[in-house]
Amino acid sequence: MAFSADELRVLRRALALALHPAPLPSDEVRECLRLAESVDEAIREAGRLRAFLLADLARYRAALPGSATGYLELLQDALAAGYRPQPDDLASLRSLRTLPLAAALLGRCQGIAERSVRARLARTAVSSAAPAAPAPRTRLTALPGGRADTKPVRPAPKEPAPADNPARGRPMPTPSEAFPPRKRPAPPGEQREAS
Repeated sequence: MAFSADELRVLRRALALALHPAPLPSDEVRECLRLAESVDEAIREAGRLRAFLLADLARYRAALPGSATGYLELLQDALAAGYRPQPDDLASLRSLRTLPLAAALLGRCQGIAERSVRARLARTAVSSAAPAAPAPRTRLTALPGGRADTKPVRPAPKEPAPADNPARGRPMPTPSEAFPPRKRPAPPGEQREAS
């Protein structure tokens, strides 16, 4: 966001008043309100631009691999604007990793995604901890710094399927049952002999 010289003067005056409160003349109040409106409009415009950029990125991603160059450029712009890559972006980059730019962006996006997941896990751990009696927490072994000496948590054994539901007790069909082999058509010479 860029400010003009007049806007910087108003901003400087508003910050000085915030530090040392004093009554303001009405013309300075109007200038501060105009500056606030201009900043609000710039924020709304940035939001519209971001929405357009993300919609454009989704269109280019849907048209891959033909739009690889445009997609990679838009993804770079979106990352520079603070975009957090989605699973679709990571999958698209994996399919394009033969391109040097895609391989570089894949590494960058994986790093951003890992940091985002770690931050989300940290927030949920902090918000879910009860203030009265916090439960002892074990560290995740998949993350660096986790304890390797802890025993892995095993899932609870599955309950047997109820007998009243025949579909659950039925075994999964084999591929040959689901897709029986088709009979090959006889060559044209053999069809004439048979008739």
